Amino acid sequence: MTITLSLLLGIIADRLFGELPRWHPLVGFGHCAQWLEQRLNLGNKRHLRGILGWCLLVLPPTLIAAGLSKIFPGWVVAGMALYLALGARALQEHGMAVAVPLAQGDLATARHRVSYLVSRETEDMDEEAIARATVESVLENGNDAIFGAIFWCVVAGAPGVILFRLANTLDAMWGYRNERFNHFGWAAARIDDVLNFIPARLTALSYAILGQTRVALRSWHHQAPLWSSPNAGPVMAAGAGSLGVRLGGAATYEGEVEQRPTLGAGAAASAEDIPRASILILRSMLLWVVVISVVESLSL
Repeated sequence: MTITLSLLLGIIADRLFGELPRWHPLVGFGHCAQWLEQRLNLGNKRHLRGILGWCLLVLPPTLIAAGLSKIFPGWVVAGMALYLALGARALQEHGMAVAVPLAQGDLATARHRVSYLVSRETEDMDEEAIARATVESVLENGNDAIFGAIFWCVVAGAPGVILFRLANTLDAMWGYRNERFNHFGWAAARIDDVLNFIPARLTALSYAILGQTRVALRSWHHQAPLWSSPNAGPVMAAGAGSLGVRLGGAATYEGEVEQRPTLGAGAAASAEDIPRASILILRSMLLWVVVISVVESLSL
């Protein structure tokens, strides 16, 4: 039951303590990534420079995690790595920091808080746009900040968790399709797509099972292929369908309005759908732990 113990250790620690308030390793990693990008992302052969930067940042911590797993009990190292990688409590807190002022009609505070979650412009968002952006972010990050890390913990222990979380962080920092990162961040984006391919579809399936299943599966099948991200599409489409809300639509990035495909079905997202999305994620986490525990027990 070592895998189950690792999951319980990581999940319970995240629930009790949340993210480290100071000296979080991912914050330091982000500073290192920013410093290295400024020195490598220039001149020619930016694709190769991006690959080099990815290797320099991701491989050493992954190898250190593998070494620690041989020195200390592997399930403990994996559980602690999972705790550092998970963002379940933080994701719920960020969502509620938007939902509460939004429900109270305080759009200024809600706009400010949603800017912590999304990269789109938030200054002119109305109530629906704020709710829509928050639900989208909560659902998508359910995979990026929770289920992807759990999946790779099951597959490869602590090294798998570290590899996934750091790769996902670099995608968030470098994986933009703009002039600065289109070439340099290409490898980071593609590697993250590969690492997330299976977890994203398991996340989408979990969302579908625990809500309006038929709507979720139909949304996943018909709407996800229209989304620009191969992994975010299934997750958000299934999540929106499960909740019975409509996501997607217009969003403003760097002054340009982007018309995105509709996801889900039903009424437009509102403030009350934000905690509903968080509850869906918590129920999915419970489902994952139960299924993994049963499978591990049967394999013994």
